[in-house]
Amino acid sequence: MSTLPKIAWIGLGIMGSPMSENLIKAGYDVTGFTLEQDKLDRLTAAGGTAAGSIAEAVKDADVVITMVPASPQVEAISYGPEGILENAKQGALIIDMSSITPQTSVDLAKNAAEKGIRVIDAPVSGGEAGAIEAVLSIMVGGEKADFETAKPILEALGKTIVLCGPHGSGQTVKAANQLIVAVNIQACAEAVVFLEKSGVDLTAALDVLNGGLAGSTVLTRKKDNFLNRDFKPGFRIDLHHKDMGIVTDAARNVGAALPVGAVVAQLVASLRAQGDGGLDHSALLRAVERLSGQQV
Repeated sequence: MSTLPKIAWIGLGIMGSPMSENLIKAGYDVTGFTLEQDKLDRLTAAGGTAAGSIAEAVKDADVVITMVPASPQVEAISYGPEGILENAKQGALIIDMSSITPQTSVDLAKNAAEKGIRVIDAPVSGGEAGAIEAVLSIMVGGEKADFETAKPILEALGKTIVLCGPHGSGQTVKAANQLIVAVNIQACAEAVVFLEKSGVDLTAALDVLNGGLAGSTVLTRKKDNFLNRDFKPGFRIDLHHKDMGIVTDAARNVGAALPVGAVVAQLVASLRAQGDGGLDHSALLRAVERLSGQQV
């Protein structure tokens, strides 16, 4: 019998599926629940167990990991008679890896504590590729003891794992991460259009730029998206739009000015309004092309 904790995984999307599979590869017993049958089939094919409900998935779990799109979904799976808090056993640890508002994380931890359930917020950065390769950056908020309990599990999912402070801190750092990523993608997209309109060999230009101070993980990860106009979602514009709302709202609450971030948030919103919300966030290139008079 394995001495590893039993894990329930709620939410098997673009990120959740490969992450749960990495835990199975690491020897964990993973029972999953999501709304799409094909994702449940994928989990069982990888060696996991499919549950018919949240309650069934979490009832025997030592650790419950959640990876859903936004705060409303976290609240929906956590609360109510069929939710995690009513069905997880006392002493269980919830690791919420969704990207949500810091306040939602603080509230979840408070409500869970009343039922003897522990919570850490542990959002991630690295996109689909990082999830597949188990090299995610994981920013954690919560109690140090709970972080130490979760750390071996998180080490099967990511490479950089840092406790950032109390409950909600992981979400605050993730919001800052999404601000940096969006601004970086926008800058890269503007550079691509400028280079192409100038008649420069784009492949060569991006290679040399990425070897200097202008280089970044964003450019490394998204270079082929730009070159091939391949916007198959690794991280959808819809989700980045949600995240830019989180960071602009949180910044307003603490009195931090985000002048460039506010402009990029509007560009993300405009791209979504033009029907590109389901595309990868590298599709910010399409917005720059439209502004530059190109047909896309």
